Amino acid sequence: MADDPKALWLKFGKDYEAEITQIECRRRFGKKLAATLLRVPRWRFPSTLAGEQSTSDRLAAFHASLVPECAAMVDLTAGLGIDALHCSAVADKVVAVEMDPDRARALESNMREAGADNVVVVQGDCREWLAHYDGERLDMAFVDPARRDAAGGRVFALSDCEPDVVAMLPLLREKCHRVVVKMSPMLDISSVLEALPACVRIFSLGTPTECKELLALLDFDHEPKTADEIAIEAVTVGPDTTHTFRCTRAEELVADAVYGVPRAGDTVCEPYPAVMKAGAVRMVAQRYGLQKVAPNTHVYFSATPAPAFPGEQRRVVEVLPWASKVLKRFRNKYPRIQVAARNFGMSADALRKKLDVADGGTMRLLAVTDISGERHLIVLE
Repeated sequence: MADDPKALWLKFGKDYEAEITQIECRRRFGKKLAATLLRVPRWRFPSTLAGEQSTSDRLAAFHASLVPECAAMVDLTAGLGIDALHCSAVADKVVAVEMDPDRARALESNMREAGADNVVVVQGDCREWLAHYDGERLDMAFVDPARRDAAGGRVFALSDCEPDVVAMLPLLREKCHRVVVKMSPMLDISSVLEALPACVRIFSLGTPTECKELLALLDFDHEPKTADEIAIEAVTVGPDTTHTFRCTRAEELVADAVYGVPRAGDTVCEPYPAVMKAGAVRMVAQRYGLQKVAPNTHVYFSATPAPAFPGEQRRVVEVLPWASKVLKRFRNKYPRIQVAARNFGMSADALRKKLDVADGGTMRLLAVTDISGERHLIVLE
């Protein structure tokens, strides 16, 4: 493990391809898959791409929480098998279907090594497997469509991904009670609800710094009456805790917000990315008693910290106007500062260059536009 994979590739090349791949994958994905590698030290990666595309242990643990206890389920796009492994601790039986032969062989070997005797690996097309399945309706199915086209370009719409979940809906309805669809965080939630009419809950799932994916939970036995009643849950999985913010589109439509500009000593609150993806921009202000800078400036504040707020909170040091004399002197006082822009008409990189400051340090600069169109520089600690 001490050897550099790049040096090993140059020295040994194809002669030790499998061994070097294992070293490289443990270097690159050791943190992401720490729990799996601790449980299964001899876990085998069929390729670095499989590691890149795999679910992290933290997100897989959340996925498994959606599985009913003692369920019979199928993972239709098993890949490296991290979801299947986590779900095997909850379900009675997990069928893991994988199209790629190399990944399927690695998956079978890894499940044996993990002692996951209730996981059955099937190599083949998940649509064919599901069409020929003649047992009782499955309690749950997972599907994570590939977001690349035949030429390797990125695609986002569900009907453009492989397999096409929208086209599979009649078959899924026939064979399964519930389905979890994993999707790109770039998708619009309204378009997801339109494409998946049996969706009863939708999750924006991420870390404190990034929204990782959207999840749609389909329940063919209890379909919703209207899309506005569907629960949208922003789930942020941190190193030690998981934070969930829940609302419906109906609640967001009637939520109210008060607008203003923070002052020195106030607390500025920035929601986690998953919360922003959920679209609850006014509900956040109402639920936590906060003011908002502007309808399209999703920065919140109050005179005191907000308990249990789903995001980061910092104290305002000063609020500066967007003026030439301020810009000229800014670097003298804050030569090193984290820079972010919210509805400012300028990117963070462009602003950093204009201010001539270095990125980093513990201080943070938020450049915002208020409800009247005035621009401000908020310095936070």
